[in-house]
Amino acid sequence: MLQVYNTYSLQKEKFTPQVSGKILMYLCGPTVYNYIHIGNARSAVAFDTIRRYLEWRGYEVNFVSNFTDLGDKVIAQGEKEGLTEQEVADKYAEAFHQDAGQLNVKPATTRPRATEYMAEMVRFVERLIEQGQAYEVDGDVYFSTTKFENYTALSHQKMSELEENAAGRLGDDDQEHKQDPTDFALWKKETRPNVTAWPSPWGPGRPGWHLECSVMNDELLGETIDIHAGGVDLTFPHHTNELAQSESYHHRQFVRYWLHNGFVNVNDEKMSKSLGNFVTIHDLLQTDIDPQGLRFFLTKTHYRRPISYSQDRLDQSQKELDRLYRTYQALERAKASSDGEIISQEVLSRVAELDAAFIQAMDDDFNTENALTVIFDAANFANRLLQEDASLADLKTLQERLQTWLGIFGIENLLPVKGITAEQQDLLDQRQAAREAKDFATSDALRDKLLITGLIVRDSPQGQSWEFVDKSE
Repeated sequence: MLQVYNTYSLQKEKFTPQVSGKILMYLCGPTVYNYIHIGNARSAVAFDTIRRYLEWRGYEVNFVSNFTDLGDKVIAQGEKEGLTEQEVADKYAEAFHQDAGQLNVKPATTRPRATEYMAEMVRFVERLIEQGQAYEVDGDVYFSTTKFENYTALSHQKMSELEENAAGRLGDDDQEHKQDPTDFALWKKETRPNVTAWPSPWGPGRPGWHLECSVMNDELLGETIDIHAGGVDLTFPHHTNELAQSESYHHRQFVRYWLHNGFVNVNDEKMSKSLGNFVTIHDLLQTDIDPQGLRFFLTKTHYRRPISYSQDRLDQSQKELDRLYRTYQALERAKASSDGEIISQEVLSRVAELDAAFIQAMDDDFNTENALTVIFDAANFANRLLQEDASLADLKTLQERLQTWLGIFGIENLLPVKGITAEQQDLLDQRQAAREAKDFATSDALRDKLLITGLIVRDSPQGQSWEFVDKSE
């Protein structure tokens, strides 16, 4: 039984979508004014992994994730680079697609942009005003939080504390405009020259940040969705305000399950440009890093737990993935010298046990840590089998399961990217001939030569197999 941790209830709940076999899922995407940082990537990878698992379990997932392509950050970046707001958004939206693609994040079913839904946003605000849930002051429109029951239900905060904190952050103009310090902007007038503004009944302006996600949810997924996802930092105010305005608009439940991923720190400190530890995925991918290794690092920790990024931790994670690479590649090589189309009872039973354990782990709020333990158990079993006279069917079965489980983690390229040299191949051929002639002294000498060139050679009933030396160890 699939259970998910719902931020709204602060407990695990049985997952039951509105329509059997179909899931409506929304993930808050990035503001496209710069390259995505490792925190953005963690969210994209975590919920891509969850989506992949849900699809593997047979669900049809309508997955919507947006681009925020407007706002002060986009404007400021445009001024810095000499680009229009649209040119900034286009540049960094394309960069997101390229970087996320290298991390093997599946394309969203729909990837909307906020600027595509301006007319719908204006209508949304008009209705909230008509219902008495919002008010206009001098071209700005605010949502009245005190008129929405249980405004703090998602963030689990006290309204009195929010009012005190909000009042401390506001200037005189905000104090004068807002009826309550916690009220938030649905629409802001825009009078700056050379800054894009959109027409509205209250004059030219721009939508509030929270408004866009409510409207895109409404237009693309409907009044109530199954899963709303994002980073834990979005719980308040963004998701809190989304919930308030959407439920005020429709007078029904907005989201059935709220899922939030944990923070990413860098070298055990909060990531910040001022601290000089701001890590972008674009920069990381310009190095000789294995993109799948980076994805593995981001995926292997349970999505709700925080991650602390460091080069040492990334290297250790890569070593773990390399072990899985080596097992899969050894199975691939062993198939060439094996036959037999009957799967042994031992393999059938063990794979069934492992499959059940994998599902049990992932059904427990997508516990990738426990699921990874199952994958390594399968790899250990495969390595033991490689030392025996396993049938081709046994090898294929284990290889297929490893590929399936790792594919849910987004790790799909398990064959070596780099090949062996002509010299190494010649030494391997000579060693194979020596073994067939039972010239074990020559065979051992050639194995030592191969080790110097960077290959570890092992023998099994299926023949010799090799793997690259892990130079990081």
